[in-house]
Parts: sequence; C-alpha cells; structure tokens
Amino acid sequence: MTNTNPSIKKVLLGLMPFWDPLIPPSGIATLKGYLKSHDYDVKTIDAVVVKEFQDLYENYFGTLEEYVPVTQRGNFYNMGHNVLQDHMMAHINAGDDGDYVELVGIMVQSHFSVPLSREQCLRLVDIISRLYAGLEIYLMDLLERERPDVFGLSAYKGTLPATMFAFRLCKRHFPHILTVLGGSVFSTTLEPDSPNYHMILAETEPYIDKIIVGEGEILFLELLQGRLPKDRRVFSIKSMGKKQLDLADAPLPDYSDFDVTLYPYMAATGAASCPYRCSFCNAARYWGPYRRKDPRQVVGEMTALYKHYGNQLFYMSDSMINPIVSDLAEAFGQSGVSLYYDCFHRVDDATCDVNNTLKWRAGGLYRVRLGVESGSQKVLDLIGKKITVDQIRAALSALAYAGIKTTTYWVIGHPGETEEDFQETLNLLRELKNDIYQAEPTPLEYNYSGQANSDEWAEKRKFLYPERLSRELLISYTWVLDCDPQPDVILERMYRFDNVRRELGIPNPYSLKEHFEADNRWHKLHKNAVPELLSFYNRKEYITENKEIKVAAAAQNQRQDDGDFDF
Repeated sequence: MTNTNPSIKKVLLGLMPFWDPLIPPSGIATLKGYLKSHDYDVKTIDAVVVKEFQDLYENYFGTLEEYVPVTQRGNFYNMGHNVLQDHMMAHINAGDDGDYVELVGIMVQSHFSVPLSREQCLRLVDIISRLYAGLEIYLMDLLERERPDVFGLSAYKGTLPATMFAFRLCKRHFPHILTVLGGSVFSTTLEPDSPNYHMILAETEPYIDKIIVGEGEILFLELLQGRLPKDRRVFSIKSMGKKQLDLADAPLPDYSDFDVTLYPYMAATGAASCPYRCSFCNAARYWGPYRRKDPRQVVGEMTALYKHYGNQLFYMSDSMINPIVSDLAEAFGQSGVSLYYDCFHRVDDATCDVNNTLKWRAGGLYRVRLGVESGSQKVLDLIGKKITVDQIRAALSALAYAGIKTTTYWVIGHPGETEEDFQETLNLLRELKNDIYQAEPTPLEYNYSGQANSDEWAEKRKFLYPERLSRELLISYTWVLDCDPQPDVILERMYRFDNVRRELGIPNPYSLKEHFEADNRWHKLHKNAVPELLSFYNRKEYITENKEIKVAAAAQNQRQDDGDFDF
C-alpha cells in the first residue's frame, strides 16, 4: 500500500546520544527501508557519532577516571554509562541545584564507592551542560533544514534522556510536527505496567504524541496512513491485535544516510527473540515467540549489504545465534563469499565440539559473546542456564582453538551467590584465561517486570537512590535487591573480579587502541586467530583467510594430546 495520507510527506528518524556506536542504527535504517517501499520520504540521522558529542563523552569518562581508583572501576564503561544516563536525565529535570548536585554525587558513590566533593560534581555537571547546549544547536539546525512532518526517535536505555530533550525542543519550536517514540527502552528501563513506564508516559504527554512499544514497522506505517485510533497514544502489536512482520518479508536496512566508515561493523539479523529463559533476562517476553530467517536469505542479505557498503564484518542483532549458526556457516560455505560476523552465543553441547567450532570459523564466525555468568554450578542452576561448568570449559576451549574471539559476560551477585561461589568464579577465570578474549563482569540488574524472576524477587527490591530525588529528577526508579549478597558486597566483588582480570592480562577493550592490543594478545595465543579488527577498516582488501580453515581429526587429537582440550 502506498502513502494514503498526503498531509504526511517527510519523516525524520533519529538516534540521540549516547549509545555504543558499533553499527549504524539498524532499527531506524530498517524502518526507513520499510517506509520507503511505501513511498515515504525518510531521512535518518545518528547524533551519537557527531564529533562534538563524542568528544564530550570522552571528556565525561576521562573525568570519572580521575575520580575513581583503578582498583574500584569494575566494569568501568558499563557502570559509567549508568551514571551518565542518570546524570543526563537529572540535568533536564533539575530545578534545585542543591538536589541535582547531591544526586550526581550519590550516583557516583553508588556505582564506584567513591565520595565526590561538590567541586568534582560540578565538573561533571559542566560537561553535561555543554552537551545539551550543543545538542540544542544541532537539533534546531536539523529541524529547520529538514522540516519533517513526523519526527521519530528510537530510544535505548542510555539515549532516553537526550531523546526526551529532543522531543521537548521540537514541540516548543515546531508544535505541528508529529512526535513518535519507539525503541528497545521498553524492554528494560520502561517495562510496560512498571512505575517507571507510567511516570515517563505522564511526564512526556505534552511533547511526545505517539509511542510504539515493540516491533514498529507495521504500526508506524499504519500511524502514518491514519489507520490507528487518533485518540490513542500507545500502540503495540499485541494491544492492536496485529501480526508481527514476517522476517522473510522485512526489507534490507537502508544505511544510505550514514557514513558507514565511522562504525566497525555492519548490522545483520538472522532471527528475532530468544528460545531460552534465564532468570535475569527479558528478551523472550519482550520480543515474543522465537522466529528465524532461512540462512540462505541471511547470507544473501549480508552479501548485498557488503556489495553496497563494502564492509565484510557484521554484528548480528540476534539475541542468540545458536539455533542457526551451523546452517549459516554451511550456507556461507556454499556461497563462496567470505563475510565475518560477531554475535551473541550460548554454551551448549554443539559448542563443545572443536569440529563444529572449526566449521563455524570457516563459515565466517568471528566473535561470540557468551553469557558464562558464573563458575559456580549452584549459581548457574539458580540462573536457569541449563549448562555445566565443564561445558563452559569445553566450549571456550573449542572456540579459542578455532581462533574465534570469546567475549565472556559474568553476572556478579545473583541472589544466593556466596563468597565460596564467587571464589569458584575467580578460579574458573584464572583457569581459562588463555581461552578468554574479553571478560566483562556485570552486577545483577533488577527490572520491575519482564525478567523471568521479576515477580519472585519483587518483595526483595529497594531503591538504589533516594525515592524523592528519583521521582523528581530521574522520573524513574532504579532498584536493587535487599538480599544476600547485599549491594555493597556485589560492588566489592565486581572490583575484585576486575582486578583479577587485569592481573591475568585478560582485556576488556573499548577503544581502537585497546582492541589492537587485545587482538595482538589473541594472535599470540591462538594460531587460528581471526583477523584483527583494524584489518576490516581497510576496505580495499577482500579478506578470505577463513576459507583456509580446515576441519581435521588431527586438529582435535592434537588438542587433546596437549591436555588443553579435555572434555
């Protein structure tokens, strides 16, 4: 169906700071491709990669680094993002400077156990002030130049404050523009029916006209066409009785508005949702039933994107690649195309087999992001991982032997984790250090709803920050669990984990320089190591080394003879 609403001609879609710019914004790029096929004029922008904002981002984290001792940084960037996003939200709602500055100090103290002076807090406040001043100039110029009929922003947890600021600014100066909010923020921070969801809905009513929760292609199109109830503000596939878009029918993302050389990866999708149910995860509940594409279609789409944009390295947006990884590797083998992909993966029996990991490596598997979570079998069972510590050992060994980068995620402080359990985690980290490319510890994050165990943990939740300051400045609450291990113990374990990680020489890279150093280490440890990340920035050379990887019984036998691949 073509554009049936002549009053809407121009659509502006965007992403605000801050979000880790691994890939061009795939959500709004996919939406652009879908709307263009229905005759809409769509422009997409990514404010995250604007140099002025990136410089301020680096300034903020550089200042935090001055305040936080190395031994108390934990997972510095992830925890720092929590501080940054809360600070950005407090800034746009600040009235009393005393409350605002006090909250900034509380936020840093809560994440890094470091008390800040008022002067130190004001240094951070000044950076955020400059950020919003620059963002206002950027947005005003953008809206004046583009003159859209519809302004839609995709929000993540970290971009919500700047998104709200952008919509406020738009409505103040261009009240006729229809403002639409979407994005995965509704799967974490704003779980439907949580207090945060209702507070944000009430706060944003004057300047956000429509809200789409969940997959947005069908609903956004119907909104533009005037086919959704005009007196309704929030829409979801479920609430509107609509079918989800068939993945096979989804158009290719349109990245034509982005400078793809600013991103290390191109984005691709093989499936939606997740077939697993871990206690702390909400992917399955938010995205609905697990759905997958035909692997041959995935290969065809990735090949088309490579031919158009020239990037051989892809980041898969799938919650979990396991159900399709073997078929995908086989399809790439049959295609003769050399493309590489980074994805979320799960420890399972197939991953423990070096013959499989070598096949996947030959089929382009570049890096896996594994939820290892714990070295304690008791904690793994509490989480509901349905894996064993021995499987973790075997899987990491098989992946590393194939040269595939292994980024490991560890949940610190799951309810019921004892000091003995935590020591088992540190022991496993020490044991597997050479088979781990990267190790990221994360304190257990509690969501009011959506997680498999949200209801079970409900009676144990308490506010991280003072309730009044959360309500008035953050327009949302952050909860922690009032049970063993207590929040202060979790932080202390985070610091210890990270200190052991650094002592073992396991990197946790973020900058290009850190990735270069991490890749050098990986190449020294593993003869089958995948190409360095920096090699993909030179798009003049077509990399085909994965086709030289051979699956041979001798390789597995040698691994076992060395005593490094013990099932």
